[in-house]
Amino acid sequence: MEVVITGSSGFIGKNLISYFLGLSIGAVPITRNDLVQRKFGKIDKEDAIVHLAGKAHDLKNIAHPEEYYDVNYELTKDLYNAFLKSNAKKFIFISSVKASADQVEDILNESHDPHPKTHYGKSKLMAEEYIQNQPLPLGKSFFILRPCMIHGPGNKGNLNLLYKLISKGIPYPLAAFENKRSFLSVENLCFVIRELLERDDIPSGIYNVSDDEVLSTNTLIKLIAKASNRKTTLWEINPALIRYIAKLGDILKLPLNTERLKKLTENYIVDNTKIKQALGKDFPLNANDGIITTIKSFQKPN
Repeated sequence: MEVVITGSSGFIGKNLISYFLGLSIGAVPITRNDLVQRKFGKIDKEDAIVHLAGKAHDLKNIAHPEEYYDVNYELTKDLYNAFLKSNAKKFIFISSVKASADQVEDILNESHDPHPKTHYGKSKLMAEEYIQNQPLPLGKSFFILRPCMIHGPGNKGNLNLLYKLISKGIPYPLAAFENKRSFLSVENLCFVIRELLERDDIPSGIYNVSDDEVLSTNTLIKLIAKASNRKTTLWEINPALIRYIAKLGDILKLPLNTERLKKLTENYIVDNTKIKQALGKDFPLNANDGIITTIKSFQKPN
């Protein structure tokens, strides 16, 4: 099987191509330049498309809104149109749980009525709706995957930031916040993509993707310390003071800003029941082992 991959140079793309090594799946990358120029000729010769390329959520809030719609919606629309006309049979679009909700009060599942608040989430939802609204030719299928916070080797996000904090012996100052949130190991995501590519018994549709277990950020800190062989101190500083500091971070461009504080302390539980039932299989990694694997990948060899 030959699979076209967009966004192959990104975090997920690199892990996916590495995951495919040794399998009967060949990766055919589409360059960024070809995407910009809408050169999709390669897809007519291949079996499937995994669309990873996109404009990521900007934690610094400096991106222009039109960038999200041009990349996350317009590019996806053009690529999907090309897929419908091609000989490729499967289209896998990596969307985001943020296409459904920016905040979750209970547990997020696929039946939730989408109400994204950010341009990132809105542009992803527009792409999802476009895919779902097109007539699907016989023999073709689409899969819209909504992953939650993804981590793994090469991750540059909040886990890396927390690892650097703990590795320097700096106390964790947000211990007063109690939360539960879902994470997703990139290995589990690659496993899901592989199953969708290799099997023909899974129906088209939207699927949330997350690890089975939920973790608090305080538990996450302890796992990072364990994987790093470090001791860590948890400071329970008044949340009101922390929120004030985060607002200053928005102005002064500090590592801690309101967006990052929200990601570190919010409740965001994602239900993965639908994809697990469709696959009929367990994921390779549980949440704890996935986090530890990610943290160990940050450590430089001796």
